[in-house]
Amino acid sequence: MINLFKCGARNAVFMLDPEVAHSLTVKGIASGLLPRARHAADPRLAVSAAGLSFANPLGVAAGLDKNGEAIDGLVKLGFGHVEVGTVTPRPQPGNPKPRLFRLVKDEAVINRMGFNNDGHEALAARLAARKRRGIIGVNIGANKTSEDRIADYVAGIARFASLADYLTVNISSPNTPGLRDLQAREQLRQLLDAVAGAREKAETRLPVFLKIAPDLTEAGLDDIIAEVAASTLDGVIVSNTTLARDGLTDARLAGESGGLSGAPLFERSTALLARVRQRLGPEKAIIGVGGVSTGARALEKIRAGADLVQIYSGMVYEGPQLIADSLAAMLEALDREGASSLRELRDTAVDEWAEKPFKA
Repeated sequence: MINLFKCGARNAVFMLDPEVAHSLTVKGIASGLLPRARHAADPRLAVSAAGLSFANPLGVAAGLDKNGEAIDGLVKLGFGHVEVGTVTPRPQPGNPKPRLFRLVKDEAVINRMGFNNDGHEALAARLAARKRRGIIGVNIGANKTSEDRIADYVAGIARFASLADYLTVNISSPNTPGLRDLQAREQLRQLLDAVAGAREKAETRLPVFLKIAPDLTEAGLDDIIAEVAASTLDGVIVSNTTLARDGLTDARLAGESGGLSGAPLFERSTALLARVRQRLGPEKAIIGVGGVSTGARALEKIRAGADLVQIYSGMVYEGPQLIADSLAAMLEALDREGASSLRELRDTAVDEWAEKPFKA
């Protein structure tokens, strides 16, 4: 199918400052005028994960709609789930501009946004005002100036437990100084204990995921998975953006600080995903994210161990056609392999991906 976005609209969008273009995109999606992707409601794509029932495995990653302004439009596009945020207890402006960069030759994005968002209360008001449609996750973080970051995550659990379908604990953004330190084993144990306690106190006990960084050592990954396995977490999101810059061709922008997302992240994040599945076992849910720019890559995330797949940067370059392409690739694989559900395809390439070098 011809991708009309790539044939015309993308050139116009790319003439704009990246952050301006992002804001206009959110407004455009919020309008609800974009068409729904084919196959979004095909029953063969239904997935059960973390106690939730998803119409299809494709979701939008946190970062696209930080403040919950375009949820209904994203659901209408055909996503099986929408993750909003990252949201912090108090509003914060994020890092100074410019802080968002397109590496067009690499089909990549570098961002150092710094959790710019309207805060808990603004997002909670938007969620409370809408009708419950689709599976909605809230990605929670800590304020940059917080004196007790674990308390910020506890506050996020308490605030959104009754308004979301699942929550994501984001400790892996590279753009808040010291945040990734919470991935160290002792600090992670304290955080997960506090999160578990907050969830038990909440009126609604909903699934909680942990979003991890791709820039881990094998030993660091072992520590994280040991703590996840011992916790009450329902799953892991693999992965956030990377600080690596291996293999980039856009030398002019490659030196910008921040997290890299987009096509160059695919190999690293998928190799990590397979390692997580091997270590975690078959039961806990995994959401694969990072470098999904084609339908084939979305399918490969499932083969590498993901129950669900999220996209964001890929849409910068492919537009909403990426949703339809991804769902179509999954259906074609089901037909080709005589499978009745995506669960039969999950893990079929775990060992292959886990043997790949753990680098971009």
